[in-house]
Amino acid sequence: MPVTITLDFTALSTLDLSPAQSVIEKLIAEKSIARNEQQLQFVVEYPREPEDQRELSEIPEVRLWFIRLDTVYPWLPFLLNWQAGELVRYAAMLVPHQFSAREGIQYNPQALDIFIMQKIFVLTHWLQKQDLESESKLQHLAQMFGYELDAALFSLIRH
Repeated sequence: MPVTITLDFTALSTLDLSPAQSVIEKLIAEKSIARNEQQLQFVVEYPREPEDQRELSEIPEVRLWFIRLDTVYPWLPFLLNWQAGELVRYAAMLVPHQFSAREGIQYNPQALDIFIMQKIFVLTHWLQKQDLESESKLQHLAQMFGYELDAALFSLIRH
């Protein structure tokens, strides 16, 4: 069952993480992180003029809010609803990119490399602490961005 975090203009413009914190901290307190794997989604209510054609990830206030959220919960991609596109949207908030009408989102390749590897390191460590299997989940995360991770990488990370 999806878990939704709704963000309004006030929360975004004041960098107020409480809408997300209340949901995430409840999941932590209930020890239901594993049960809610890939269930989290965001509804962003940011008013724009009709002629403002920017994507949400192109609005500085929205991006800044997600950057702040990522510093508090760097393991959050584990909870995002990957199938609904939440992981890709989340990455767009953190990784420089451009939009193409034909090709969709085009991430800066080096920035995406850094983002993926940072998330692999963080999530490997965090999932181990949660006693959750990580290797196949993280290989799937990387594949969503076109990366193939060798199993030997996980041996290096665990040492």
